[in-house]
This record gives sequence, C-alpha cells and structure tokens, in this order.
Amino acid sequence: MQVWLNGEFKSDTEASIGVFDAAVQHAVGLFETMAARNGRVFRLDRHIDRLVTSAQLLALTDRLQPEPLAEAVERALEHSGLENARIRLTVTGGDLAALRGGGSGGANDPTVLVVPQPPTEYPEAFFAKGVDVIMASGRVNPWSPFAGHKTVNYWERIHALQQAASVGAGEALWADPAAGVVSGSVSNIFVVRDGVLMTPPARGEQSRGEDVPPVLPGITRDAVLELAHDAGIETKHHTPSMEDLLSAEEVFLTNASWHVLPVTSLLLRVRKEGSQDPDDVELRQRHVADGAVGAMTADLRGSLLALIERETSS
Repeated sequence: MQVWLNGEFKSDTEASIGVFDAAVQHAVGLFETMAARNGRVFRLDRHIDRLVTSAQLLALTDRLQPEPLAEAVERALEHSGLENARIRLTVTGGDLAALRGGGSGGANDPTVLVVPQPPTEYPEAFFAKGVDVIMASGRVNPWSPFAGHKTVNYWERIHALQQAASVGAGEALWADPAAGVVSGSVSNIFVVRDGVLMTPPARGEQSRGEDVPPVLPGITRDAVLELAHDAGIETKHHTPSMEDLLSAEEVFLTNASWHVLPVTSLLLRVRKEGSQDPDDVELRQRHVADGAVGAMTADLRGSLLALIERETSS
C-alpha cells in the first residue's frame, strides 16, 4: 500500500517520520477520517476546513492551506485505485523544537500524511439490530481548549473502546462533569424523545457568553441534521442526561465510517444486589424502548447513504 507523506508517495513500510516529531514526542497533531465513494471523498471541503480551523485555533501551524491539502487527499485516493475508501489525513506539529520555539506555531513545517484504505466492513447486524453501548469510566473536560477538536491524543478514548469491546459493546459514551452525555468515543450521539431529534451542541454552536461545548462538530452529524430538517423532523441542540437515554424512543451514533449506527441497548454498571461494596458492580442490559431499531433512525440512515451516493456521483 502507498501513502502520501509530505508531498511524496511512499510504501507504507518505508514511510516514516522523525523521532522528534511532535506527534511522536507528545501526541501533538490533528486528524480527519473521511469516507470516499465512487472515487470521491464525501464533503472533503468540510473536513479540510475543520482541520485547518483547529490548527489555527490550537496554534499547531498557520502554514496549512485548504486547497493543497484537499489536492493531496484527492491524489492519494486516485493513486490508490480505490473507488470506495476510508481515508485518514493526519497533520502533526512537525519538529518539536521548531514548534516550541514558534510561539503561534507559524514557524514550523507540519508533517502531513494521507492514508487511503479499503473501507471497514461492519456486520450487517450492527445496522439491522443495533449495538450495545457502555458509559466510559472517565469524564470529558469541558474547560479544556482542546475539547471538541480532533486531536491525535486519543489514548483515553481507545482505552474506553477496549473496555467496551471486552463486554461486547460497540461504543463507549462520554459524559461531562454535570453527567450530560456529550458523545461517543469516536462518534456523535443523537437521541429521540417525544418525536424530537436531539443532539448535544458542538463547538461553534454555543450562544454568546456560553462555554464552548466539548463536542466535535461532526461532518456526518451535520449531514444528518440537514436531512432531518428536509424531512420535517423537529431537531434540538440539547445535551441528553442519563434519564433522557433511559427514556429515549431511539438512540443512534454517527461518524464517517458507520454513517448512522443504531443503539438498541445500554449496558449499565450497577451494584450487585445485597452488596454493600460500591466497587462490587455488574453490567445490566437496559433496552432502548423495545430494543429494536427505530423508524427515524432507519429512515435517516437510508437518506444519508442516498445523499452520499448523490454527492459523490455527480
């Protein structure tokens, strides 16, 4: 497999970055995961704009230009020969010494890596029957300036996914300090209650004077909100509580790989009956509504797949 690294195509076994790269030393970098269909990346411009905006806001570098980045992604996809693909664009801080000495991040040359791969194949049962989810053991820090950005510092989220997989769950959900459920480890969350489609407000959607939400403004999330609006579905920016989840009519997750993934049950940690030890817990399954994939979830998934087909075929 060939990858695009700093302007050159290289074998994935030969491509390398320096030992003093900021991503290697301190996990300094940003990334985007994109879906390609029919040889075109779905909403590439929005992915690039999100990454460039984060690079500027977080002082990673001011040398990124949207057009060359988009061209690199398109060239890498074409070079791969893949019609359908999962594409990872990673931009690191480059040389750590230059990054630390650059103040605003403007003096350093970033490392840019584009990796196109065949799309991940998920079992059809994921979408026909839905998945279980658990709650991550940690909490999102809403006061961090890095919350709501797609940084490469993903260790705690990968750890939560490992915990989820160990009990057969498909995703781990994250709460904020107020116990509001803000996202999955690698996804945005939607909850349906009383026919209203709710999703937590994302970074950039706050009102003046409000704190910046610790939620990534997902590209797939935005597409689903557009489709819901077109379908006449009432939508609301609202961070759901655990009560909202437990009483929800439907719950689903979105990202560039799953598109729309139904959640049909929650695995909740509860103290074992009769035990006085707060650490003596077990997982109990709590179905979302009747435990079946909801009609709104199924309709929005179908509409999203059709939208991706239209936009990448034109």
